[in-house]
Parts: sequence; structure tokens; C-alpha cells
Amino acid sequence: MRVESPTIKSFKLRGTRITAAQIEARDRLWSIFGVAYTSQVLDFSEVFTDRKKIIAEIGFGMGEATIDIARTMPEVGFLAIDVHQPGIGKLLSRIEETGVKNVRVMDEDAHLILGRMVKDQSLDGVHLFFPDPWPKTRHHKRRIVNADFIELLARKLKIGATVHIATDWVPYATWIEERFATSRVFKGGVVARPSWRPLTRFEGQGITKQHQVTDFSYEKL
Repeated sequence: MRVESPTIKSFKLRGTRITAAQIEARDRLWSIFGVAYTSQVLDFSEVFTDRKKIIAEIGFGMGEATIDIARTMPEVGFLAIDVHQPGIGKLLSRIEETGVKNVRVMDEDAHLILGRMVKDQSLDGVHLFFPDPWPKTRHHKRRIVNADFIELLARKLKIGATVHIATDWVPYATWIEERFATSRVFKGGVVARPSWRPLTRFEGQGITKQHQVTDFSYEKL
């Protein structure tokens, strides 16, 4: 199996302002709703009992959209991937509070998880909402959407599966569109915000600052 091991990460671990409640949730709930990063390939039938489809969400922030979407799609299993510890603690507590049964959380670089633990052609979709745009030119190499990432998604997604991306940074939207345009494996482009994608507090703050939000949907051919 080919394993992804990027030398340049698409994220940076910053100073962590994690609350006592988030730490407590992480400690108490990880064994119930968390999935450890290992060298073993995931068996989705064991991780998500009786779920007909599996969607990976990469970078879930504080988990607001994750929970809202999961509640409206109970037949789908959501593998929520992030490395932000406050967000992990908050999402775990949201899972407990809402009682959703179809979300599991992973704490590791998405490239490594997809490359090592996810079978080829096993995902029904990927959600990538508001990834870090890395606006400075010297940091563009950190942007998660690049040729290697698109190729990785192409291997992990089933035929007909979709990648949904949202960004509120116009130059990054142009970058995303240009990268996917070079792929012969995906078709699609800019779409209206789908009704199932909720307007989060983070997105609302951006809109207040007159940020233009762009949604993309790409289908694996």
C-alpha cells in the first residue's frame, strides 16, 4: 500500500487555548467516539455500524457544521479529521450532547490518515470547509489543495463520489479551481452553497467582513 507522508504540512500547531471542559471531554469521550491513528487499515463496517455511506471531513474547526450535517444525514458515517485540540474536545462534547451516532473523530494529519488507514475507492465523499488559505506567497506550498492531494483523493474516493470545498478567500478559490482543472479524474466547479451545508459562526464572521464565500463540488469520474 502506498503511504502518504508529506514533508510539508498543510497546518501549523499554534498555541492551544484549550479549556478545562474541552480537556475533560477529550479524556472522557475519546475511547467512545475517537479512532486512534495506527498502521492498520480501517474497517468502516466496524467503525460505522449500519452506515450506507462514508464521508471524511478534513478540518472540522469546532464541529458545528459536522454535527448539523450528521444530524440531517443519519445514514452516512462521518470521519471527522483534525489536529486542533480545542476543536477535538468540543466536537466530542457535541457528539455526546446531541446523541448523534454517526460521527467518529481522528487526531492526525489527514494525508497520513487517508494514505495509511483508508482503503482505495472506499469513500463516498470528502468535505473540506474553510481550509487555511495560507495567504502569503511563501506559504502557498502549505495549502492542502494541490496536485498530490487531488491525486490522493482520486484514489480514496469511489467513482461518482464528490469532494465539496468551501473557502472565503478569493485568491484561494482561484487556486482551487486551477488545481482541479488540471485533473482528468474530477469534473465540476463552483456551485451555490448547498442547503445541507449550514452557515457557521466562523463563516458568518467572514461574511460580516465582506469575505466572498465560494463553494465547489467535484465528482470523481
